[in-house]
Amino acid sequence: VPAPVKPEPAPERPAPRRRAAPKPAPAPAPAAPTTGTLHIDSDVPGATVFIDRVYVGTTPVTATDVTPGSHRLNVSAQGFEGIADTIDVTPGDRDLTIRFEVVRLDASIAVVHKHTFGSCSGRLVATPEAIRYVTTDKSDAFSVPLTSLDEFTVDYLKKNLRIKLKGGRTYNFTDPSGNADHLFVFRRDVEKAIGLLKKGYSPAQ
Repeated sequence: VPAPVKPEPAPERPAPRRRAAPKPAPAPAPAAPTTGTLHIDSDVPGATVFIDRVYVGTTPVTATDVTPGSHRLNVSAQGFEGIADTIDVTPGDRDLTIRFEVVRLDASIAVVHKHTFGSCSGRLVATPEAIRYVTTDKSDAFSVPLTSLDEFTVDYLKKNLRIKLKGGRTYNFTDPSGNADHLFVFRRDVEKAIGLLKKGYSPAQ
């Protein structure tokens, strides 16, 4: 009896190829900001903020959707002199810290220094760091810290500003126009700065 013939095995079918999952589309890049956002704080909490005379709030406060360009910023706090500044706004976020407890002084007046014989002319310049007499007469010029003044007085009737340096000379200045108001305002601003320095305030940067 012939041996039974074994049937040939059916050819194996190739495994179906799996299709790779489609890559997710990249997320669209966020649109670049077109307006500015100002985060405004101050060293005196609760300061009142205005931008272009429009009330924003009290510090700390955020002003959103500020159009790029130049804007007027006004910040005030009780017991302190108000601060006004022009700021340039660009698209995006910006942090602003307003400092009240600093000394701001940038005063300058034309003066004539009366010598025993004759006189010389120049300018008195005052910053939080120093008061200077700038003149072409180098022997008369000086620059000393604000706190190095023994005397700093105005005689309104004589239209004279008298400055005595600690351990140094005494100067008598007049206004070239003969107007004592300029001397008075200069002295007032300098005296105010001296008072703040004595309180421990630091010069504004």
